[in-house]
Amino acid sequence: MNALQLNAELYRTLGQIAENETLLEKTLKYVKKLAAKKPDPTLMSKDEFYSRIDKAAKQYECGEYTVLMPGETVTDMLTRCGYDV
Repeated sequence: MNALQLNAELYRTLGQIAENETLLEKTLKYVKKLAAKKPDPTLMSKDEFYSRIDKAAKQYECGEYTVLMPGETVTDMLTRCGYDV
């Protein structure tokens, strides 16, 4: 099922329970639990971002960088550099 079909099925099902307050409360509680925002570990502040950019620029100027070898995928390069991919 694609997202459009799932969305339509969700609304059909919600329509069936729309007149039952108890079921609506349970559904709302569960949906809120599913949609609870989890902190994104990749988010960083503006200062952290610019600090990382500055550090990377200095490493590049010192010749500390990795190139993608001919025929190598990005995953291969990351594995070669010691990243857990």
